[in-house]
Amino acid sequence: MVVAPTTSIESLCINSIRFLAVDAINKSNSGHPGLPMGCAPMAFALWDKMLRHNPKNPRWFNRDRFVLSAGHGCMLLYALLHLTGYDAVTLEDIKQFRQWGSRTPGHPETFETPGVEVTTGPLGQGISNAVGLAIAEAHLAARFNRPGHTLVDHTTYVLMGDGCNQEGVASEAASLAGHLGLGKLIALYDDNHITIDGNTAVSFTEDVLKRYESYGWHVQHVPDGNTDVNAIVQALEAAKAVTDKPSLIKVTTTIGYGSPNKANTAGVHGAALGADEAELTRKALEWTYGDFVVPEESYEHWRQAIQRGAAAEGDWNATLAAYRQAYPAEAAEFERLLRGELPEGWDSTLPTFTPADKGLATRQHSYNALNAFGPKLPELIGGSADLTHSNLTDIKGEASFQKGGEANRYLHFGVREHAMAAILNGIAYHGSGLIPYGGTFLVFAGYMIGAIRLSALSELGVIYVLTHDSIGLGEDGPTHQPIETLANLRAIPNLLVIRPGDGNETVGAYQVAVTNRKRPTALALSRQAMPNQAHSSAAAVAKGGYILDDSTGTPDLILIGTGTELDLCVQAAVQLRAEGRNVRVVSMPCVELFEEQDASYRDSVLPPSCRKRVVVEASSSFGWHKYTGLDGASISIDRFGASAPGPVCLEKFGFTVDNVVATAKSLG
Repeated sequence: MVVAPTTSIESLCINSIRFLAVDAINKSNSGHPGLPMGCAPMAFALWDKMLRHNPKNPRWFNRDRFVLSAGHGCMLLYALLHLTGYDAVTLEDIKQFRQWGSRTPGHPETFETPGVEVTTGPLGQGISNAVGLAIAEAHLAARFNRPGHTLVDHTTYVLMGDGCNQEGVASEAASLAGHLGLGKLIALYDDNHITIDGNTAVSFTEDVLKRYESYGWHVQHVPDGNTDVNAIVQALEAAKAVTDKPSLIKVTTTIGYGSPNKANTAGVHGAALGADEAELTRKALEWTYGDFVVPEESYEHWRQAIQRGAAAEGDWNATLAAYRQAYPAEAAEFERLLRGELPEGWDSTLPTFTPADKGLATRQHSYNALNAFGPKLPELIGGSADLTHSNLTDIKGEASFQKGGEANRYLHFGVREHAMAAILNGIAYHGSGLIPYGGTFLVFAGYMIGAIRLSALSELGVIYVLTHDSIGLGEDGPTHQPIETLANLRAIPNLLVIRPGDGNETVGAYQVAVTNRKRPTALALSRQAMPNQAHSSAAAVAKGGYILDDSTGTPDLILIGTGTELDLCVQAAVQLRAEGRNVRVVSMPCVELFEEQDASYRDSVLPPSCRKRVVVEASSSFGWHKYTGLDGASISIDRFGASAPGPVCLEKFGFTVDNVVATAKSLG
């Protein structure tokens, strides 16, 4: 193959990226060298010529965001962070690529490595996160910028590959981005025609540019991404000039560029070159330096980013200071957001409930709570995946976020559940204090599970409003009735799953969700109404489980309920006490929070001496055996549901007071 000589400083800087990647992946004998070798020129064009960032302050607010959506090529990003002077990625960190405790893990993780904006790995998530980042920027710019005072002004850049463009979530997100006209979103598409299975011709022959053009994107093509840095820079500049729509630049490259035997093959996608091929690549690219050696001239050029970044941040700090003088109230609000502080009294008008208050579905209680605290929590931004009037996620008087209306807080995601979750993650990744929420039916969490998992992994305080939470939704039938979904969500580490049992618990669920900024919350909410309980507590939701109703003395039977089934336990307890039983009713809205309490509290709620326990939840029994043990039972559903009115479904599947009483008696 014909390769460019290494005589120019540009070639020296580009090949520094390539060989840091080659050497690190060879040392670990694990990784994906093809992308960093092929994408090094476009990375140089972006990071050296365009990207505004400060290596000495990775969290500077007004930096441009760079998202490596093709996260398997993470050595490209680690090389860029190291070369431009980020303290978090030293040469020793590069040498420890993919090793235990390393700051250079096998895919980029925002919580591990300063300078990594989002956690990418599953393809398509990064570009979808980037849409959320661009939404956050557009929203804050519309809210805070004033004539002569441009406080919020940064671009989100993405590097994506063929794999990202094949994932459905990317298509969903790109479609919405085009509709919204997110002009500060620019994606570089690494068009190298290779995936793990070989040439993309075996499965992917569409015209990607035409697809994105139909979404409403501005599109360009750079035919020679291997050597024509100027063409890449010009395309980026042209994209920045288009302010009313997002941009996609297809850059045709050779995967594994420079490798005589592996370039343009699937083999270089996901396996180390090996010592022999690395040496041949050095000769082909006229690279005379040893393993992990970066020439001083390259460091000197790359690290000009430090001075540029300090100057850019200094200019912005001056802009902020002037803004404080001109708009003190707005500046105070803006800086409160950046500190992540909730406004004082944000939950002071949340309602409380007694049994005398009308029983409502918890989705209705959720709506009432959103409308009580939403106006006092301006950082709350979100919406629904085309189910607003079923999820009840709107805030009265709040207009829709649209092109030209970016200051508004309500997002219409369309029928795009997976993209919604990934976009919400992007809003949270933005780091500006915004609190994203999104609604759909609980059963459709299955569509979103990949993005929800990344919410939890990345410690993002996203709020998922998931309604129609059981077979009680009725006539829509098994396709819409969640069975295994709660168990699936509860299995995800660092995710709070809260299924409130009345109005007070719904209020408490929101208090937990809003104040937990380091982990996401899934609210499982009912379609059908339920009574408010005499002793329910918003505050007790924070403990996950608590004693709702109790007999005098030590219980000989414990009924554990969640959601709409909580009232079945309360009613059954009345009958059982009339027969002389000491019955305790425990509400368990959040298993995860209950497990975080100390042993003495957990034992005070569920005494180990009381082994007769019945769990009542219209969902899978999976996971509840921890609380029922061998001597207890669960009234649950471990098959798919049925199409019938909700009350009929519940009765036919055993969710009745009589069945709770009979099951309790069967324990002896």
